[in-house]
Amino acid sequence: MLLKVQMDTKASNEAIRQGTLPGIVEKALAELRPEAAYFTTQDGCRTAYIFFDLAESSQMPKFSEPFFLEVGAKVSYTPVMNREELAKGLAALTTGA
Repeated sequence: MLLKVQMDTKASNEAIRQGTLPGIVEKALAELRPEAAYFTTQDGCRTAYIFFDLAESSQMPKFSEPFFLEVGAKVSYTPVMNREELAKGLAALTTGA
């Protein structure tokens, strides 16, 4: 799963001033146990792209709410595949499985 987190500038500025943003991010990453996490800007917002295994959709509130509550983030989830999963999916097209 790809979790995209776009932090509200005002709220994340305040978290930086208070020194809490690093802790917010580290705690979230400890919960998510991502395969990879990248940080950049998009649309003028601090943005994180976090790739992780979402075992159950019921976990979405647990992973989303800290970002909503702490930094006023916009959060989105997008299913993604790794290379092996893509190969399996493409193979199923030709085998009908």
